Amino acid sequence: QVQLVESGGGLVQPGGSLGLSCAASESIINIGVMGWYRQAPGNEREWVATITSRGTTNYSDSVLGRFTVSRDNTKNTMYLQMNNLKPDDTAVYYCYSIKNFDVNWGQGTQVTVSS
Repeated sequence: QVQLVESGGGLVQPGGSLGLSCAASESIINIGVMGWYRQAPGNEREWVATITSRGTTNYSDSVLGRFTVSRDNTKNTMYLQMNNLKPDDTAVYYCYSIKNFDVNWGQGTQVTVSS
């Protein structure tokens, strides 16, 4: 079972930037899909972005053009660079991985966008 640990959350002002990391406990070379979800208080978990082992990326309409997902196989880590942050981006961000039909989740990291 892949263990995932997120880091990089925090408080940022509207229009600011923040970068999240998701470190895996094993090589991610053979992990077909990795990505990010987020959950705001009172809301259901919302898909944010996905990156495949080939580097293909997809984004939700709400973050397209502002967020960038990437992965570094040499560091067994996936990243989410968030720019032009808005108060609506406030949420707990979770990374996930899908390997051989097994889905694993990180514990989440809080992102708060507020002035």
